[in-house]
Amino acid sequence: MTDENLTYEQARTELASVVERLEQGGGTLEESLALWERGEKLADVCRRWLDGARERIETARAARSEE
Repeated sequence: MTDENLTYEQARTELASVVERLEQGGGTLEESLALWERGEKLADVCRRWLDGARERIETARAARSEE
């Protein structure tokens, strides 16, 4: 599954796992950098979902106030 196809919940769950692994430490610098980069991509996926949800809510509110 590509990142574009991840649901918000899937991205958030994987991001939490990445953060936990980074906090545990013990890996090499290269492994930590790869985890960090993955975390950044997952955070972007979550941010896009949240931005989309915010836009939908604002659109619905605006439509309701025009009635």
